[in-house]
Amino acid sequence: MELRPVRLTDPLVAPLLRGLSHEYDVRYGEIDEMATVAADEFEPPSGTFVALIDGGEVLAGGGLRRVADDTCEVKRMWTSSDHRRKGYASRVLTALEDAAREADYTKLLLETGPLQPEAIALYTARGYRRIPYYGRYPDALAFQLDLAPSSTPRTTGRR
Repeated sequence: MELRPVRLTDPLVAPLLRGLSHEYDVRYGEIDEMATVAADEFEPPSGTFVALIDGGEVLAGGGLRRVADDTCEVKRMWTSSDHRRKGYASRVLTALEDAAREADYTKLLLETGPLQPEAIALYTARGYRRIPYYGRYPDALAFQLDLAPSSTPRTTGRR
């Protein structure tokens, strides 16, 4: 199993993005969320997209993009429904938090929907604090993590 940066446009990521889009449709009805952020916003040096890959299959992934000079946002975070409850989302989120620190961001934002209790539990358990929603969806639950500079590298789950 390998956790590595990939382009959002990489064909390897397409099944993950289709799964995420389907999940949004099932939980919230048809929405155009996947079209709200251009793929190039996930490109270095201000953004990234990471994928957890096993045997050529993307099991989980997520990206971050610049929102302001000191702030980035997690987007497109998802774990394939066949591979949930194995800690993969935590591995992806750790990699994104580390990438944000390496890019000198001091705040990390994210939003999730009210019908995603597993995401809410993950972010709360990891020390994210609730903030007012800031995006397109008034029902969204927004979170922020203040990123303290790390003097020692954190484990990102890369193996």
